[in-house]
Amino acid sequence: MIEVIIAVLALALGSGGTFAALKLRDSKKEASADKILADAKNKASEIILNASRSAKKETDEMRREVKKSEDKVAEREHALLNKIEELDARAERVRQSEQEVEDLKSEVLKIKDQAHAKLEKIAGLTKKQASERVMALAEKETKNDLVGLVGKLQRDAERDAEQRAEMIIVTAMERMASDVSSERTITAVKLPDDEMKGRIIGKEGRNIQALQRATGVDILVDDTPGMVVLSSFDPVRRQVARLSLEMLMKDGRIHPARIEEVVEKAQKQIDREVQRAGEDAAREAGVVGIPPEMIHLLGELKFRTSYGQSVLRHSIEMSQMAGMLAEEVGADVRISKTAALLHDVGKAVTHRIEGKHHHIGAELARKYGMDERVSHAIEAHHDDIDATTPEAVIIRVCDAISSARPGARNASAENFAERMKDLENVANSFEGVDKAYAISAGREIRVIVTPEKIDDLTAVKLARDIANKIESTMQYPGTIKVNVIRETRAIEYAK
Repeated sequence: MIEVIIAVLALALGSGGTFAALKLRDSKKEASADKILADAKNKASEIILNASRSAKKETDEMRREVKKSEDKVAEREHALLNKIEELDARAERVRQSEQEVEDLKSEVLKIKDQAHAKLEKIAGLTKKQASERVMALAEKETKNDLVGLVGKLQRDAERDAEQRAEMIIVTAMERMASDVSSERTITAVKLPDDEMKGRIIGKEGRNIQALQRATGVDILVDDTPGMVVLSSFDPVRRQVARLSLEMLMKDGRIHPARIEEVVEKAQKQIDREVQRAGEDAAREAGVVGIPPEMIHLLGELKFRTSYGQSVLRHSIEMSQMAGMLAEEVGADVRISKTAALLHDVGKAVTHRIEGKHHHIGAELARKYGMDERVSHAIEAHHDDIDATTPEAVIIRVCDAISSARPGARNASAENFAERMKDLENVANSFEGVDKAYAISAGREIRVIVTPEKIDDLTAVKLARDIANKIESTMQYPGTIKVNVIRETRAIEYAK
């Protein structure tokens, strides 16, 4: 390659020299062409010599660099070969070690089998039998520990749950500030004068008979001076009769035709009042989605009292309190408030339908397509069936709180004590009863019988007989649980 470069340079210089010579010859002002050509050749030779020296120098430098690179490659190749030899040696040592481990493992297993055989021979048990015995022993010890732990956790949970329940109930009661005044249904109408009494009776009693036929209420005008007493098992009928009588006395025209007209007008007015009372109660309690039929029955509770306590006000109060408790314990607030508001709705029809009011109310709720959880909570708010949902338990608690708070009911301490005594006397009047205790504010009578006189089957019959006698001889709100307890003890002395 260097020789080619030199030839090219020489050719270029020669061409240049020739061109210069021609130019000088043509101009005839320069030296002779030979002299110029000689000078050009000398210069070309000098340039070629310098170029040759430079090319040789560069070639030597390149050769040295190549030699240095070849040496480095050779050195790395040698190191790599050494590492490969070292890895081969290490792999051989690992293989030998693995073989030694396998040999040791086989030897250990052999020794273990021999040891198991000797242990089985000494103990007289196979490995499986020994394992089963060990597992049984461990299970027994673990079971005992778990029973103790579960018992401790249960005791702790019961203690904490009781404290938590107390706090929740107290908090709800503090937040529930309601009027404790009692409402009474008016069953007597004051007469302006004795002449009005005669006009109400009418000729040969035709006016009072027409009024009784139209309202379905017994009207007593002779027992109380200056008063007309209305008597009926239906509180709504009493209200219709009261309003009709007041309208007749205000109008002054009292005769059978007018009586029928006024009673019809009073009936419509009371129906509107009942409907409005139900709607107002639902609105005050914050409950929506109640069927119109249930709203009407709820409004009828405005004229119903239990021991002087307005059943409608009691229901509204319970609904508000149930919402607070449900929110505290994480139950369904809507279901709790709805069930609490309607829990006594059966009392509006107990004079028309046979049965206990909570069973009637639950059937009505089912009839009108309400949620089964609402129906169950209504039915379980007394103790004759078990409460299986948190909402049902809340309704039961709220009913006890609302009805038992001071001032809610017009039952004096003397009357209460007398009722508790009568309840115990009813139970003690049966043969075989050892002791009887009225507990839970009279909602339960606990009867302890003599086991030698009363067997298990007789105890069941005794509970039914006591309940029947209580129903037929006593007046009480809600239901009373009859709990007959028969206990047999076997005692012997070691001497």
